[in-house]
Amino acid sequence: MAKMKNALSWADQLILESYKITMDGLAAYYGEAFEIVLHNLIDLDHSIIKIVNGFHSGRREGGPITDFALSMLERIKQNNAPSNSSEYSVPFLTYFSASKYGKPVKSTTIAIFGEKKNPIGLLCINLYMDSPLNSLLQNFSITTPSEYIVENFITDSDELILRSLEKIKAEVLTDEQVPVSQKNKKIVTLLYHQGIFKLKDAVQIISRDLGISKNTVYLHIRALEEKG
Repeated sequence: MAKMKNALSWADQLILESYKITMDGLAAYYGEAFEIVLHNLIDLDHSIIKIVNGFHSGRREGGPITDFALSMLERIKQNNAPSNSSEYSVPFLTYFSASKYGKPVKSTTIAIFGEKKNPIGLLCINLYMDSPLNSLLQNFSITTPSEYIVENFITDSDELILRSLEKIKAEVLTDEQVPVSQKNKKIVTLLYHQGIFKLKDAVQIISRDLGISKNTVYLHIRALEEKG
C-alpha cells in the first residue's frame, strides 16, 4: 500500500488526537466486549494510531488498515457530492462481519474529516458478539440509588439555573455553620464553581431570586475570578 500524498495539517492532527480521549471514554462505557480502533489515513501500511481491547483481533498500534476500510474510503470518494459541496454521502457504515475465528462481529466505521472536509481518519467500533455475557453487562449493572449522580436533563437553560439554585439554596440555608449574612455569598460561590454563570441571564435570575442586586452578584463573581 502507498502512503497518501499530503501530510496532515496541525489542525488535522489535533482533530485525530481528540478522538483518542473519546475512545477511552467509549471503552470505559461499553466495556471489554468492544474493540475500538483509530486509523490515520496518511500511512495506510501503519494506519492504526490507537486501539483499545485489541486482544480481540490481535492488532496493535502501527498495524495496517483493513480491506473493508479501504473499500469504504473508495465509496466516500466515489459518492462525494458535487465539487462545490463539502458533504459526503457515506460518512459511516454499520455492518456485520466475522472475526478471524469465524465469530460474529457487529461493527461501525465512521469517517473523520479534517479542516478541509477531506477524510483524514477512521473510527471503528467492533462488538465481538461471542464475548461472555458478563463482559457485555458488567458496565450496565444497576447501582444503588446512593451511588447515582444527579444530572438534570432539561430543555431550557433558565430551568437549569433555577434547579441548581434551589438545590444549593436548600443546602446553604440549612447549614448552621454559614452565618446568615454570608449565605447569599456562599450560594453565589457554589453556583460559580458549578459554572452556572456561564449561562445567559444567570446573574439576572439569581439576583432576582435572592433579592440582591446584579451588581452584588457581579462583585462576588469578580472576587472569585481574582482568586483564580
